[in-house]
Amino acid sequence: MQSPAHGPAAHAITLDDIRGAHKMLSGVARMTPMEGSRHLSALVGSPVHLKCENLQRTGSFKIRGAYVRIAGLSPEERAAGVVAASAGNHAQGVALAASLLGVRSTVYMPVGAPLPKIAATREYGAEVRLQGQVVDESLHAAQAHADRTGAVFIHPFDHPDVIAGQGTVGLEILEQCPEVRTIVVGIGGGGLAAGVAIAVKTLRPDVRVVGVQAAGAAAYPPSLAAGRCVQLDTVATMADGIKVGRPGDVPFAVIRDLVDEVRTVSEDDLSSALLLCLERAKQVVEPAGASPVAALLADPGAFEGPVVAVLSGGNVDPLLMQRILRHGMAAAGRYLSLRIRLTDRPGALAALLEVLSANDANVLDVGHVRTDPRLGLTEVEVDLQLETKGPEHCEAVAVALRAAGYAVR
Repeated sequence: MQSPAHGPAAHAITLDDIRGAHKMLSGVARMTPMEGSRHLSALVGSPVHLKCENLQRTGSFKIRGAYVRIAGLSPEERAAGVVAASAGNHAQGVALAASLLGVRSTVYMPVGAPLPKIAATREYGAEVRLQGQVVDESLHAAQAHADRTGAVFIHPFDHPDVIAGQGTVGLEILEQCPEVRTIVVGIGGGGLAAGVAIAVKTLRPDVRVVGVQAAGAAAYPPSLAAGRCVQLDTVATMADGIKVGRPGDVPFAVIRDLVDEVRTVSEDDLSSALLLCLERAKQVVEPAGASPVAALLADPGAFEGPVVAVLSGGNVDPLLMQRILRHGMAAAGRYLSLRIRLTDRPGALAALLEVLSANDANVLDVGHVRTDPRLGLTEVEVDLQLETKGPEHCEAVAVALRAAGYAVR
């Protein structure tokens, strides 16, 4: 989805705001490393660098915007405390920022939020209240808390101070990789992409900024087409960090004017990207943080290099990571599911497994089906789950089985 990229416009946030935020964050947020990726560079055909915000304090870029927003409060506002709602990254950013600034914080999280994220938010100093089944319900509860108590609501993306804080990522990219031609960044509500776009387009209008959304939570393409923020009826993606049903009004205006293109990626793309980050880059990245890499994998020829992909966060629940890795291995052709009909006699399964062993396929699971009415009296079907080395190995295993006389499904 193309967006009409204009020159830097009169938005609520300026380069001076971002530079001021950068100074304010000195000693609070770290300048995260920029790591080259040989594998992605070979795929894209030019240098690809990873901006590792997954190694930021609290595990994501969110500490930047949260700290700038809370630091800008008046003494009276600080005394009233702050409140936020989040499933993880923003919660931890607000909790730590508030603690550093000596401000009381309350964070509403969904009842089903991952336990490690709840524990981390508490350890950073926030009072955590579990309310609602989804983040939108937690947001309503947080807003009601603000109305009831006078606490300042800290929005995760729809505020100029938050966007200015996130824009410091753009300043660091230009400093660490001055030759950059394309920056790829994930988009949920749009705070990070908007901040990066203002910083980069003001200083380097020649650099292309590409936003990435999960296809199941892509509110920006229809919003850009309509020229206004559009609310999605449903959102469904593993990438909870960018699982937002409506763009923020403030970042939308910036992204409309300054971001060159917004792309979408599938769940398979996301899980494959997460697996690649883990295996090849040795980076633990959550699905939202892997979205720029997913875009590179999906269409490597579309990006002029040098490319910087922003790994925006690494807070992934271990149980979710386990499921995503299985999904990513399946998407990468590393699993093979087969159903083979055998004569039900001693040694038949052993002979089948011998063929698989000879072709270096690792058997993960075996299931027998004997009660299907389509089977003959002496027949059995065997369901096999195999671990392979990729699509070519899958095909080689299937060819070897057929050569041995097995009908493979």
